[in-house]
Amino acid sequence: MDRKDASESAGKVAIVGRPNVGKSALFNRLAGRNIAIVHDQPGITRDRLEAPCGRGSRPFTVWDTGGIGGGGETELTAQVRTAADAAMRESDVILLVVDAQDGLTPVDQELARILRKSKTPVVLVINKIDHPKHEDLESDFARLGFAHSLPISAAHGRGISGLLETIDPLLPQSAIRNPQSEINPPLALAIVGKPNAGKSSLINSILRDARTIVSELPGTTRDAVDISYEREGEVFLLIDTAGIRARSKHSSSVEVFSVMRAERTIRRADLCVLVVDLTSGVTGQDKKIAGLIQKAEKPCVIVLNKWDLVKPKRAAKAAMQELVSETRERLFFLDYAPVLVASALTGENVEELFRLIADVRRAANVRIGTGILNRMLRAAFEENPPPMIGTRRLKLFYAAQARGQGEEKLEAVKFVLFVNQPKLLSESYGRYLERRIRAASPYPGLPVLLSCRARSEQE
Repeated sequence: MDRKDASESAGKVAIVGRPNVGKSALFNRLAGRNIAIVHDQPGITRDRLEAPCGRGSRPFTVWDTGGIGGGGETELTAQVRTAADAAMRESDVILLVVDAQDGLTPVDQELARILRKSKTPVVLVINKIDHPKHEDLESDFARLGFAHSLPISAAHGRGISGLLETIDPLLPQSAIRNPQSEINPPLALAIVGKPNAGKSSLINSILRDARTIVSELPGTTRDAVDISYEREGEVFLLIDTAGIRARSKHSSSVEVFSVMRAERTIRRADLCVLVVDLTSGVTGQDKKIAGLIQKAEKPCVIVLNKWDLVKPKRAAKAAMQELVSETRERLFFLDYAPVLVASALTGENVEELFRLIADVRRAANVRIGTGILNRMLRAAFEENPPPMIGTRRLKLFYAAQARGQGEEKLEAVKFVLFVNQPKLLSESYGRYLERRIRAASPYPGLPVLLSCRARSEQE
């Protein structure tokens, strides 16, 4: 499986530093939007986040790494250190962020010692100079001996223009490119599910590298991590969201923010991949997440993960079919979503996910001819007339399929029904009409939406 960073022609800038020095605030400032969660609890950014920065004269990709040298959660700290090391190896410029309010710490000095051995240019970013009266704090860091050093306040935006001017000449010449060159935006795939369902493992299986942090601790991925991925000439944006759990079980305000961000990610995604843990089956929380996808009217594929843990030695195919049937029964309101049984750990059936996504994309471009649609719906009305509501019954005068926003846009399939009175379309009758439409064209993975407009018989 070939993978290529969609932004490989841009310069790469890594943000590194010990926990809680303001790396996420700087990342958000350079990215021009809030992507990383900003909080005063050390170690919040655990995954390597990346985003394009086009604020300077030369665009680049900025990476926000996890904090290095933080205490607690020993396993995660080691993994975050590994992720940060990888970012330093692969970057054209390194931003070493320190906290002016805390002064120079042993961890800062150790990081500086390591980075001075690197051939990659390093810019010492002295953060939290929030007021002119704080500028004297900058002198404490002069002993680190970096040629490029400047004070900023990521939270307030002070010194960001100067930082961009400092980064600009350090980028490789090949980093110059036109941000408008990407005509078609990548297809955004939100990988959603409850904590520890295997979302990051699935992405790592797709990418075949440890780009996101995989751990048995629920809540490891706290940010929504955007990862560019290209296969067979098509670019995808994989979004590894924080696991969504019942609000009463949030262990910290950080996880509240993570859930809110995951919900926003569902809304901005083109397609949602709902990951369900087969060892626990479809839970109430899975249903809630599926409900968010349904409410957002998003295309969806369901992945039943951890097949390797439940796969029987015999009759595996029959067991797989039974799992799919059980899932459809419990997530009946997402009955349009294809269901895939897979193992992120072993890679079994992971390739099949992109075949299903391709099926969904093809289905999005299928249109039912207006004549065929009207004959089909009139036959449906005759075979099973709408129920009486009060003294009136729904009448259909005409139907048409709404135009989409183009082939590059993946969205719900919409039909407009011109009727005598829109409120006479009951929910159950709407589902009946949807089934008749899907009998003509299944539209796998896509919601089918019916919109009623009032029209008189004389029109």
